[in-house]
Amino acid sequence: MIKTPQTISLTTSPKKTFAILLIGAFMALLDVTIVNVALPSIEHGINVSTSTLVWIVSGYALTFGLVLILSGRLGDRFGHKWTFLVGLSVFTLASLSCSLAQNSSDIIVSRLVQGIGAGFFSPAITSFIQILFTGKERSKAFGVYGAIVGLSTALGPLIGGLLIQAGGIHWGWRLVFLVNLPIGIITVPLAFLMLPETSDLGQKHNFDFIGLAILTIGLLLLLVPLVDGQSAGWPLWSFICLILAIPSFFLLWIWESHLDQLSKEPLITTRLLKQLHFAGGSLLAIVYFAAFTSIFFILSVLWQDGLNRSALTTGFMIVPFALGSMISASQSHKASAKLGRWVLVIGCFLVALGLFSLDIILHFHNTNIKAGYIALPLVIAGIGNGLVIAPNQDFVLKSVKPNEIGSASGLLTTSQRVGTALGIAAIGTVFFSSIHINSNHDLAQAFSHGAQVALIANTGLAITALVLVFLLPKKIPTE
Repeated sequence: MIKTPQTISLTTSPKKTFAILLIGAFMALLDVTIVNVALPSIEHGINVSTSTLVWIVSGYALTFGLVLILSGRLGDRFGHKWTFLVGLSVFTLASLSCSLAQNSSDIIVSRLVQGIGAGFFSPAITSFIQILFTGKERSKAFGVYGAIVGLSTALGPLIGGLLIQAGGIHWGWRLVFLVNLPIGIITVPLAFLMLPETSDLGQKHNFDFIGLAILTIGLLLLLVPLVDGQSAGWPLWSFICLILAIPSFFLLWIWESHLDQLSKEPLITTRLLKQLHFAGGSLLAIVYFAAFTSIFFILSVLWQDGLNRSALTTGFMIVPFALGSMISASQSHKASAKLGRWVLVIGCFLVALGLFSLDIILHFHNTNIKAGYIALPLVIAGIGNGLVIAPNQDFVLKSVKPNEIGSASGLLTTSQRVGTALGIAAIGTVFFSSIHINSNHDLAQAFSHGAQVALIANTGLAITALVLVFLLPKKIPTE
């Protein structure tokens, strides 16, 4: 049943509204992986280092995640329509800036701003799903949203490969960013006309900028040494940063708990994190997204820099994962209704199985690996991926009070983006540090070895995510 409460004023059908939201979701999440296939072209086109390549991907995910909770709070106060419009506009303009980059500083800064735009409008999507739908229709909507998440993330390398093929190695990577421009130009005015207003505009909300600053510092203390430490030879400062991250997060918890006790509105609602199910679902999101999104980074670099394959071939290599994810995600709401949390157990198991199988195949075929050899493992992992993302979101958000939807969805999506950033940084470090080239070990063999080691780490993260599933309730909470 479609829910049309007095808190919103609908000027169009919920399905059309939902379609506009899904376009935004597709754009934001497409850019999580579409640049992966363009990384070798960017590397040679503007002469950047491997650490810059990691920053291009993980920096986007980091700023994406950092603004999500603040954006959810702003949406609760001023209306989710306006955070969607502002964020999508910033994202579109930053995409143009990325396409015009001339050096590593240009591309990194533009990607950071692009991530801010994506993070600013993303909480509005899940908030509107909660507002517009209820019961089985809400679960179905989250299933469709999950399909878009899996499809956009997995199709990114294919679309990127096609654009690089069309534009050539020197200009194709710029098209990867320019593709967002026409979509944004069309979607922004449509969203202005079709998204409903919320009636929470007069309610006052506090904005926890101190908490945001502490969180940003803590994540940077983790991410910077992970990205730059390996290329710099692991100097003393990298270990100091990692150690300082621990008291930073402890300080964040103290500050947020203090605001909670004063009945303020903290950046992170510690009441939610004290609930086992919500905390477990958020931790699961961090670990799981670290496990699966970094796969595309590793395979793209291996396929092009290591095995000298084309960007288009690299993109087609990921299609089996996309198909598996799309099929299972579209049916995940039915599976979760029947199986409860076992759908997440099965999903994580299939992802781990697919990654482990991929590692074994790569080990035996080494530099003679072909895309057809790894199609089945990627299909298996894709099916598992589709069974995890939407059900986990549904499990967690069903227990959240309506007035905390924006904050809760922001926190959960932040967990996903932080997991992506940390996963790419950590797995990227494992990958590049495992590549050793000498007279007896050619480039292709070195990259293949690095990918095998990285996939073992990916598999371990997927297994860890499987264990964390048991922190969730057995069934999706009823409304």
